[in-house]
Amino acid sequence: MQISSSSAKLTNLHMIRSSSDHQHQWRHNYNLKQLYVPSSCPNLSVSNSPLKQSVAAIVFGGGPDPELYPLNKTRSKGAIPIAANYRLIDAVISNCINSDITKIYAITQFNSTSLNSHLSRAYSGFGIVKDRFVEVIAAYQSLEDQGWFQGSADAIRRCLWVFEEFPVTEFLVLPGYHLYKMDYKTLIEDHRRSRADITIVGLSSATDHDSGFGFMEVDSTNHVTRFTIKPERGQQDFISVVNRTTTTTTTTTSEPTSSCCVPSTGIYVIGREQMVKLLRECLVKAKDLASEIIPGAISEGMKVKAHMFDGYWEDVKSVGAYYRANMDSIKRCRLGLNYRFYDRQYPLYTMPRCLPPTSMSEAVITDSIIGDGCILDRCVIRGSVVGMRTRIADEVIVEDSIIVGSDIYEMEEDVRRKGREKKIDIRIGIGEKSQIRRAIVDKNARIGKNVMIINRDNVEEGNREAEGYVIRDGIIVILRNAVIPDNSIL
Repeated sequence: MQISSSSAKLTNLHMIRSSSDHQHQWRHNYNLKQLYVPSSCPNLSVSNSPLKQSVAAIVFGGGPDPELYPLNKTRSKGAIPIAANYRLIDAVISNCINSDITKIYAITQFNSTSLNSHLSRAYSGFGIVKDRFVEVIAAYQSLEDQGWFQGSADAIRRCLWVFEEFPVTEFLVLPGYHLYKMDYKTLIEDHRRSRADITIVGLSSATDHDSGFGFMEVDSTNHVTRFTIKPERGQQDFISVVNRTTTTTTTTTSEPTSSCCVPSTGIYVIGREQMVKLLRECLVKAKDLASEIIPGAISEGMKVKAHMFDGYWEDVKSVGAYYRANMDSIKRCRLGLNYRFYDRQYPLYTMPRCLPPTSMSEAVITDSIIGDGCILDRCVIRGSVVGMRTRIADEVIVEDSIIVGSDIYEMEEDVRRKGREKKIDIRIGIGEKSQIRRAIVDKNARIGKNVMIINRDNVEEGNREAEGYVIRDGIIVILRNAVIPDNSIL
């Protein structure tokens, strides 16, 4: 059982080392919560690393994705909760902080309210000095541009005047809704060592990747010779596990070849000058990085290189992928096959909420993660993720499920008042003797007594929004703020 506590230590990034006695003095100006991390983490000390001064990260909050509905009905992909206490974007921001990249711009547009609020509150203490910040750039209109951002390339082009405030040499472009741990210092060093104009991170151990970030044909020197959004017919057998210990990869024929086709993660390192040239001179009408800018750069003769990544990486692009990522977070670290939340070298940061510790009364919990401030009565929880402020009543059974949690604690008088005003007499949380199996219960849902959420008919896809739930990939998803009456069977 893994239980995160709101008493986890606050990390203070400004560590001043005294030259006389080598004692550490901490300046209390960084309020990000970190999970089970010792107070002296070498990766977080403020040093004179060149990345601090020369690299700026551009993080995208994510656009509309039908496969994630209804999780993204009122929030962007980056704001979707993960592993009880966090948001997806926290993984990417934490990668930047742990890699000593301190200029971070978050570009948001789709359902951005909760994401903007989370970023501004969680990382406000990060921007104590001018050249260290997490700055939210929401979609805007200007005298020159009256519409929304039309794509990732268009968004960067319209924000170049902001990015040019600091004399950085490279931009690190990151989707803000992937779950992985990566040392960006190694990526930047590889980019500089190869003298590349653009470096693309590819997956060396993925065989079923099918996102919109594209596929690249890579030769034996890691030079990208071609970039496409979808692999052509016949290339699926060509997309295999890439063994970087050799210089050749075999296709379906017996003849060796010096190139291979690998999936892109959508992570790019682009030189500042090259970025400006592509967006303002060569491809002034291009709207998207993956489908237009990267192929255009190759056509322009720029040097585009690949950097292979072989760690855990999950593109949370569907309800099934979201469910899988949460279930992976429960597993113990085994050969790097899951995301390690308990890592002293690469901690995960989020907003400190100052919640009370979770209260349990004869609860039986196995192989689960329990968030802060939960109230658990005589219930059984197996293989599940239970988010913050969740109330679970007596004789409830939760198995292989994700309970996102609640924004508030609801008192008896609140329930009585809402019962009079809105005819809602079910408290936020899960009522007595209910059973939940292989389901996702979104925030602030009200599950009545004796409710069975078990997908009794084994439906793969179903839309019952009027009744407060949908079924995606065989997983029942209870909508945010939904009310499931007593004795319901789903």
